[in-house]
Amino acid sequence: MPVAALVSFRLGMPDGVSVVAARWARALAELGFDVRTVAGDGVAHVLLPGLAIDAPAPPAPGELAAALDDADLVVVENLLSLPLNPDAAHAVAAALRGRPTLVHHHDLPWQRARFAHVRDLPPDEPAWRHVTINDLSRRQLAERHIRATTIYNGFDTDEPPGDRAATRSALGVGDGERLVAHPVRAIERKDVPAALRLCEELDATYWLWGPAEEGYGPTLARLLERARCRTIHGSPPGGVADGYAAADAVAFPSTWEGFGNPVVESAIHRRPIAVGGYPVARELAALGFRWFDPADGRGLAAFLRRPDPGLLEHNHRLAARHFSHAAMRARLARLLDEAGWLP
Repeated sequence: MPVAALVSFRLGMPDGVSVVAARWARALAELGFDVRTVAGDGVAHVLLPGLAIDAPAPPAPGELAAALDDADLVVVENLLSLPLNPDAAHAVAAALRGRPTLVHHHDLPWQRARFAHVRDLPPDEPAWRHVTINDLSRRQLAERHIRATTIYNGFDTDEPPGDRAATRSALGVGDGERLVAHPVRAIERKDVPAALRLCEELDATYWLWGPAEEGYGPTLARLLERARCRTIHGSPPGGVADGYAAADAVAFPSTWEGFGNPVVESAIHRRPIAVGGYPVARELAALGFRWFDPADGRGLAAFLRRPDPGLLEHNHRLAARHFSHAAMRARLARLLDEAGWLP
């Protein structure tokens, strides 16, 4: 059986790249590959600490060779896209020259102000194929003479509902308490202040799922301490489905996302969501999704007083049509077939 190796800074964790990489691993296995995961941190078949975001030195060529040389296909998840560990990126690129490689871009340097000066990522090779998770990135790569294919993230659109009562009980949330989930890591671009303002306007409890990263911990502590609403910080005790089941609504006021998994997850789990105007959200909204404005809670408040099941079913149908696991796998299979890499 051919081997596909998935490589990233970290895998098996709750961040968006890890979640999408796990779905790609499942799809590749369904397409006939024996899948191996390689990462600097988290949970993977092979852990190479030099690939981690905060690694002091990149992995040695021999380490990369041992992890990758027998792979028939390598999928690089964002490690050649963002300069979070530039030395590791250059080492991986050198190890993959001339080899069948899918470079899977979740974000690109110029899409983050702090990386706008970076010019040497992403690299390109004639043997490689580039994949973006949105059309905006695909067009921006084309402007830089890199051809890419868009494959939207795939989801289990038939996932059964979670346990609302048990999850709310575990969180200490009362029957009449309005709960708004913010299913993100706490970093600046997720706009925690906007999510808190929305909860204050809705007289709701604010529930932040992810940890603080990128030095945001002290800022988050101040924001939660000063919030004029009840706050809960911690991941859903039973998993993502239980988290959405427990929530009455979802806040997602991000200023930038490469995709934004919660916009689809909320549709799958039939929860109303307030979405910020980040560029890719506008791309997804063009498919017909109906969302609320996080800067004006009146629309969401009216919905929560008199819920419209038709809106939730409309969003669910769109999610199933455009973002199912089967649809993602079919797009990936076409790309691999065109490249001559499909088993």
